[in-house]
Amino acid sequence: MWVCSTLWRVRTPARLWRRLIPASGCHGPAASNYSASAEPARVPALVYGHHGDPAKVVELKNLELAAVGGSDVLVKMLAAPINPSDINMIQGNYGLLPELPAVGGNEGVAQVVAVGSSVTRLKPGDWVIPANAGLGTWRTEAVFSEEALIQVPSDIPLESAATLGVNPCTAYRMLMDFEQLQPGDSVIQNASNSGVGQAVIQIAAALGLRTINVVRDRPDIQKLTDRLKSLGAKHVITEEELRRPEIKNLFKDMPQPRLALNCVGGKSSTELLRQLARGGTMVTYGGMAKQPVIASVSLLIFKDLKLRGFWLSQWKKDHSPGTML
Repeated sequence: MWVCSTLWRVRTPARLWRRLIPASGCHGPAASNYSASAEPARVPALVYGHHGDPAKVVELKNLELAAVGGSDVLVKMLAAPINPSDINMIQGNYGLLPELPAVGGNEGVAQVVAVGSSVTRLKPGDWVIPANAGLGTWRTEAVFSEEALIQVPSDIPLESAATLGVNPCTAYRMLMDFEQLQPGDSVIQNASNSGVGQAVIQIAAALGLRTINVVRDRPDIQKLTDRLKSLGAKHVITEEELRRPEIKNLFKDMPQPRLALNCVGGKSSTELLRQLARGGTMVTYGGMAKQPVIASVSLLIFKDLKLRGFWLSQWKKDHSPGTML
């Protein structure tokens, strides 16, 4: 799901966005020199003044564009995804809530249009992404401080740049931080076709890890299976197949996973736990089913399994810049 500039390109439920955003193409703008005018410029943005159903509380408004100060950077948004966490933030059900009224969107890529006199790392034409969540990327232009932005290469695909800051980083940290995995080890995950799930598949394959990828059944399951395997998935199975006794056959030629990544909760997370090797860890980073994680007492006692959580925003607070790798 995307929000793009000139004005926007949108792929979201029609009920949520049709009344808010006119559909249009998305083309990267050319950098230009900034000059202050007597009348402050006003730019379109998706704004919410209180928490609730996004279809009811998000409005398209014209916001005044701040003047560019010494350490400020004027950017034009090129693309911004719509992630579940964005919706949760609007609903008020997230661990980080910006001061209201707020502009929606935590992720995206922008092009630098102009910089203040004190800016040293960026120049017009550079591509940048937010350093942290809560910046408000669902707008056409904005003025941010230099410290709030991270430069990224401008020769990578636009959609890759716009989604670089959250899902791949989450996937990498979960693969690296909870179990000391070695080439040949296996990892099991649900919601495997999500942004994080696809990043897990690709990073794991690059590390020599084999992934068991659980997805919901659907009419075009073979098409999805082929796509995930093209990314590097070892096995793709449905939630129903995960519950069958035959699932044990997967581990005849590969070790049981010591790491499970849970984005769903409920019964799906329980089934992931059952497949873990003794002493393994399940990391929960989402709850799409809106159901609690249920772990049987026997699994905790006799297999000594560990339950952990991961939130990238907290990880960034706990670590200094430059320690992502």
